[in-house]
Order: sequence, then structure tokens, then C-alpha cells
Amino acid sequence: MAKRTAAAKTVEEISGALPHLIRLPTGRAWIDYDQEADVLYISLKRPQKATDTEYLEDEGILLRYRGKELVGVTVLGASKRGKKGKARQRNS
Repeated sequence: MAKRTAAAKTVEEISGALPHLIRLPTGRAWIDYDQEADVLYISLKRPQKATDTEYLEDEGILLRYRGKELVGVTVLGASKRGKKGKARQRNS
């Protein structure tokens, strides 16, 4: 029963993210989350070294560029984002 509930919650969370995921500028993305550091890495190209980084301080987001092309986004304090992030952090 618990396994089914956990799966249902995961499906619900992924379903909620779908409208955002399908609007990514590329048709493919690689997503990694470092729970210890609470950092979410989104690579819009196969993970590669960026040549430039722009820090959006108010949002805690790093935009990673290779030349003029956005190749990745790093979200600091990822679990604190969105409505469900706060609940997830309290339940951990």
C-alpha cells in the first residue's frame, strides 16, 4: 500500500512539472539533484563546461552559457522552491 501511495505521489509531482518541462528550449534535458547541497542542475545540452555564468541573485539561480547559448541552469536551495518544496523539506 505504501509503495502504491509513494508511486502515486511521484506521478502527481511529475505531472505538475510537465507543463514546464515541455517548454524547455531544447527537446532534451539532463536533471541532477544534490540533496546534501540542495542544488538542482539542469543541463540543456549534454553536460559540458560552461564558458560564462550569470547569477540571478534574487532568485538563487545560475544561468550557464557556452558562448552565447544557454546550456544549463543551476538552482540553489532547490527544495525551498515552489509550494510543495516547503512541505517536502518539513517532511524529510
